[in-house]
Parts: sequence; C-alpha cells; structure tokens
Amino acid sequence: MKKENPRQRATGRITLADVAAAAGVSAMTASRALSGKRAVDPVLVERVRAVAEKLGYVPDPAARALASHRSNHVAVLIPLLSNELFVTLLEAVQLGLRREGFQTFISVTHYNPAEEEQLLREQLMHRPAGLLVTGFDRTPAAQKLIESSGVPCVYLMETSTRTDVYSVGFSQEDAAYDMTRHLLAKGRKRIAFAAAQLDPRTLQRLNGWRKALTEAGLYAPTLEWMNPAPSSMELGGVMFEQIMGQQPPLDAIFFCNDDLAQGALLTANRLGVEVPARVAIAGFNDLRGSDLMNPPLTTVHTPLDKVGEASATMLLKLMREEPVETHSLDLGYSLVPRQST
Repeated sequence: MKKENPRQRATGRITLADVAAAAGVSAMTASRALSGKRAVDPVLVERVRAVAEKLGYVPDPAARALASHRSNHVAVLIPLLSNELFVTLLEAVQLGLRREGFQTFISVTHYNPAEEEQLLREQLMHRPAGLLVTGFDRTPAAQKLIESSGVPCVYLMETSTRTDVYSVGFSQEDAAYDMTRHLLAKGRKRIAFAAAQLDPRTLQRLNGWRKALTEAGLYAPTLEWMNPAPSSMELGGVMFEQIMGQQPPLDAIFFCNDDLAQGALLTANRLGVEVPARVAIAGFNDLRGSDLMNPPLTTVHTPLDKVGEASATMLLKLMREEPVETHSLDLGYSLVPRQST
C-alpha cells in the first residue's frame, strides 16, 4: 500500500515532492525540469512534465518566492475598472508581462488616496517583483512606501523630469492645450471646459485649456463646469443641458473625457441642437464608438495600448536589472478632428 504524503493528506494539494516521486527523480530535478532549466536532460523534462500534468500539479508561487526571495507577480494599481481607458491599458500590461512569465495582481484605488495607500501596504506585504502605479499624485506615506520598498516601479499615464523615477505616458496638459487651440482655430470664442471625476489628470487637462484661452484673451472662470461625480455618458447629457442654458451663449464645449462628450452628442440630437452649427463638441481619449457618433466626435487620441506595452517592457528591464534607455518615455498623443467641430 502506497504511503500517504502527510502534507498532501492535510491539504489535498499535490506537491512537487509527489511529482518527483512519481517521475523517479529528485525534487531538485523536478523543479528544474518544470521551470525550464536547460541543464536538465530533455527526456527527464518530458517525463516530469507528463507526470505533473497527470497528477494535476500546480506550482505554489508563495513557496517559490520564499525560496528564491523573488515572486513572479507584479502589483498594478489603477483608479477604476469601469473606465474603458484603464481596461485597454491593463490588457496591454498583462499581455506584455504574461509573455515573460509574470502575473498581474490588480488593485482598484477608486481615485481615493487613502485607499491607494492601504492597497500599497497590502500588495508590498506579498513582495511583488515589480509595481505599476497610475500618475504621481498620492499621499506622502504612499510615496514613501514605494520608495523604501526596493521594488522596481513604473508610473503610468504621465511623464516626469525626475531622474530617480521611471514613467511612461504623455502630457495631459499639452494635449488639452492643443485641442483648445484647434477649437479657437475653428473660430470658436466661448469655449467651456466640462469635467467630471476631477482626478489629477483631468485637472492637468483643465490647466491646458486655461492656458490656451488665457493666451487668446478669452478665459473666464464661468466657462469652467466641474462635477466631481464619476464620468459617464449619462452625466455628459445632464451637463450638456446645463451648459447650454448659460448666458451669454457658448459656441463650443470641450469635455474632459469621451464618454461625457458622447452623452452630450446624444442629448443634442434628442433636443434638436445642431452640432457643430450651434455648438462644437470635443472629447478626450478617443474611446470606442466616438467615430460612430452623429456627428463623429472630435477628440484627442491617447496611446493607451502603447503605454501599457512600453510600461511592461520598462518594468521587465528594471526587474532584470537591465539598462533602461530613458527614465521618462513620452509617447505623445494626436488630435483627431471629426465633424463635431
């Protein structure tokens, strides 16, 4: 009668020792065979892998991290999963890291600095191999956690002139400035800025809009429409109705995100407000469906997939202690003029 492994009996989990015993090799050989080490005879590798598959063996990442003092997971902190732009970003990050054998552990901060700080503490307890965080705005305690952890970190969606941090993104302020200049070039003079969520990147876009209007001598505080509620198409429709009641009348609205602008366009159609004859509408991020609106939405295309890919590549180099060409990678943006302006 086969003797039971005490650990397997207690937990029900097939262990590396079980695989090694069934394959007739040592635990060290089994470990090397399953991790792809080249020093192991290919015949043994095939045998060990066949046994592991038959027994349903799943490696224990916690045990591996304890033994090697290194995990195979990357902690990723993002503000929301309900926002399409972060889903696009995450898919690119996960694809890039997974190809190299790393898993992503995702935490959602809900734009709450205190929540982000607590999530950072929890993630760092598990000794991640790397860390990806969104932007630079966080509590001093959270920033101290990152800096003192010794964990390689890349900041997403923004760039920095600092040489002690690594970042991948683009200038939110410059992008908003260029969009406002586009509206001015179209002859618009009363240009509102409509924003929701009011996160740091939205406020950077606000600064770009302010700068362009101030330079043109057309800035007025009454043109700012700021709502702290989460960004959505529904809110965009509500804000559009409110803004269109302003006197003197406006001739353009620059929404901080495409979902707001999409909702505004749908509401304009419902109310019979002609776009762009009566009012021009512009958005930001070039989200899915913006080109299908009636009329198609003018927006700023932001390279979210490229930000995800490049940040994963940069973090992989940092985790492997390989040279990184630049501390701050600016991937730029592009204006997408369509019929709504």
